[in-house]
Amino acid sequence: MRHGVTIGQAAAFVGVTVKTVRHYHKLGLVAEPERDSSGYRRYGSAELLQLVQVRTLATAGVPLAEIGPMLDADTEQFATALAAAERRLTEQIPDLTARRDTLHRIADNDRALLPDHACAILDRMAGLGFGSDYVAAQREALVLTRALVPEGFDSFLTQLERRLDDPGYIELTKCAAKAETWEPDDPRIEELASAIADHYLANPALLGSLTGPHVWTNASTQYRLINNHRGDQAPISSRLTALTETKLRSAGIRIPGPDSS
Repeated sequence: MRHGVTIGQAAAFVGVTVKTVRHYHKLGLVAEPERDSSGYRRYGSAELLQLVQVRTLATAGVPLAEIGPMLDADTEQFATALAAAERRLTEQIPDLTARRDTLHRIADNDRALLPDHACAILDRMAGLGFGSDYVAAQREALVLTRALVPEGFDSFLTQLERRLDDPGYIELTKCAAKAETWEPDDPRIEELASAIADHYLANPALLGSLTGPHVWTNASTQYRLINNHRGDQAPISSRLTALTETKLRSAGIRIPGPDSS
């Protein structure tokens, strides 16, 4: 009767899963032991040693396809193969470091997706007293703008900064955020849309790049996706936006959209 341990015990001793051991067998990296009289495969010291060798090399970053030849190589060939594996790992360090830094920035309020300038504007919004939901929506809009209309991104940031310098815009925008709690047929929605449109008309610089003829006018589909990306979550705000844009168009302001030309 063959002495040894079961595949589960062998996997636990070596620090891998049973599935991994079976994969090593399939690739021919570890010899599959014979079954004993009870029909079970028993792993002896030889198989356990092979498992440890394969696991150690795999953990060190050696591709499984290269481990077999390495185990069969003589001392000089083994050393050469190890040196090649070390070079590959060293070459991966800059890329892995960049990936790690990206993860850190993602954890820090999506800073991997936006440049510092955009993040500073978002921080300024929070400092001006805009709610977290509003700032989050603006962050999403900026990410979408950068992805969908990259050539218009810088002008969009300039427009946002200009708006944040305007106390009237800030007051109206905060009121629009509060309007999300109103009933859908509340007459104040129409009144607020008119007030927002009138403020833009009195301060056309606040419209910025949206009235430009080249970038946003040629990206009306992208504009709608960006401007209405939270429509389901904020229906009143979406209605306010639509009403405001309609009033601006009726005043001759060129706003991107299906009816722009």
